[in-house]
Amino acid sequence: MILGIGNDVVDIRRIERAVARFGDRFLARIFTETERRKTLARPNTAAGFALRYAAKEACAKALGTGFRNGVFWRDLRVDNLPSGQPVMTLSGGAEARLVRLTPVGMRAVIHVTMSDEPPMAHAVVVIDAVPLAPAAGGGA
Repeated sequence: MILGIGNDVVDIRRIERAVARFGDRFLARIFTETERRKTLARPNTAAGFALRYAAKEACAKALGTGFRNGVFWRDLRVDNLPSGQPVMTLSGGAEARLVRLTPVGMRAVIHVTMSDEPPMAHAVVVIDAVPLAPAAGGGA
């Protein structure tokens, strides 16, 4: 069962301008320390920040709140699995909103995909609810 879908497109140059103008103040407001460290360690940091920015916007839309009602930028963290697949981790108000959205007996799964074709970065987030796994050993 789909609980929410969100997408976002951001101009990478817009993120470059924000970083040039506001520097660490902008980065610290939007991105977690881990996101900043990982993105700054990679080539083409502006595209990396733009992708994460778009994914956070898409997730806030999928939650149905945007960045209000207790959902803040750093409540949404974009990581990567060892394979490179992006994953979204929620905390704070975003996590609380996700818990409220998720029906009893189900768990939420967040799917995220990101892509860039300079000067644009794009992300899509789908929040899915799947049944909780039955308890082991509960045979008939």
